[in-house]
Amino acid sequence: MNAAASVFVVSAVLVAIHAWDCQKVRKVKKLQQIDAGQGQVVATDTSSIPYSLRGSKWSRLPGSLKHITVGPAGTWGVNKEDAIYKYVAGDWVLAEGRLKQVDAGGDQFIVGANRQDKPFCLRSSATVGYKGPGSPLPWTELPGSVKYYSCGPFGCWAVNKADSIFFMNLKPDCKNNGWNGLDGKLSMIEVATDGGVYGVNSAGALYTRDGVNSDKPWGTGWTHIPMKMPLKHVTYDLGRLWAISKTGDTYMCTH
Repeated sequence: MNAAASVFVVSAVLVAIHAWDCQKVRKVKKLQQIDAGQGQVVATDTSSIPYSLRGSKWSRLPGSLKHITVGPAGTWGVNKEDAIYKYVAGDWVLAEGRLKQVDAGGDQFIVGANRQDKPFCLRSSATVGYKGPGSPLPWTELPGSVKYYSCGPFGCWAVNKADSIFFMNLKPDCKNNGWNGLDGKLSMIEVATDGGVYGVNSAGALYTRDGVNSDKPWGTGWTHIPMKMPLKHVTYDLGRLWAISKTGDTYMCTH
């Protein structure tokens, strides 16, 4: 383990998860949601305060957000009123539209779902260059109904109110290629920068998708990763799995 990770150790006792070792994160409040991408980690706590992990320190970001995301399209978030923001030059800039959840893990495009579970996508030409009011934001509405939505290098994954799982390849740049239903049930799902897919079900059990690659972007099946605590949110980047338990405790897992 490197020096940056070692500061998070609560005790010398590791939680063994097959090949995973999990350590409880200290010096961070009860988190609601966390997202990792391209070597960065951001999170919101149960009081809607956003944070960014800088080195070994959690730094509070300005504003109030219920959901935050980081990836190739930058850092974006939404607040309790579903207003959308992009982090620009150390502050949040209001963007057009209303979404309850956003994800910046796609190929410089943004995806998200609104309060009516309508999925949307914003092209890379609009996300990367967005500096504030006046910049065009041509949101593309996609078919279907999803409550949580995440993208990676090989495609996008979503779950609906029934916890059914779907996959869509949005390339090139927000193209509607149709949803494909997959086996399993998950309440939330996240796609890593390397294409890895992780999610938790309503009982808090953790799963990862096997065989995801450019040839078969939807993968081959699910593998259960045993945990000693039920989870509500997970994200993965650069060999680290970040997990929030249903009680709000945060763990950093490696294998």
